[in-house]
Amino acid sequence: MTYSVFTIGQVYLIRAEHDTDLIQFVTDFSQIKEIKTATFTALGALKTANLGFYNQTTHTYEEHFLDFPSELASCLGNISLKDGQPFVHAHAVLIDDHGTSFGGHLIAGSVFAAEIHLFDLKGAKLERAYDPLTDLSLWGVNPD
Repeated sequence: MTYSVFTIGQVYLIRAEHDTDLIQFVTDFSQIKEIKTATFTALGALKTANLGFYNQTTHTYEEHFLDFPSELASCLGNISLKDGQPFVHAHAVLIDDHGTSFGGHLIAGSVFAAEIHLFDLKGAKLERAYDPLTDLSLWGVNPD
């Protein structure tokens, strides 16, 4: 097992702007605040969303576009570096007006209203690196 140890730096409570893409909004915020490593949660509502399911056989994302309003019941994510830039990785559970839930990798989501609770983490550099087994860019962690 390998891992890295971080301490909590700034804690941000952020309201995402209406009609922005949630993933791009968090990415832009990270660039402005020079955040390199963080965890975050988000709640609110999305106008549309694009969810992904990673097919472990074909190593491709199967995308599911939700072209209807939904409650953002849960969104968990992290920020690390990929190619030297902040990279946002998030998963979400969305609920439609009938109570049906949809979940997966949040590729994009048009914000109706969203509140983000972000923990900026301080410690070793956490950079994503290509993993040939999964065909994904995963954390390269440094043991302490």
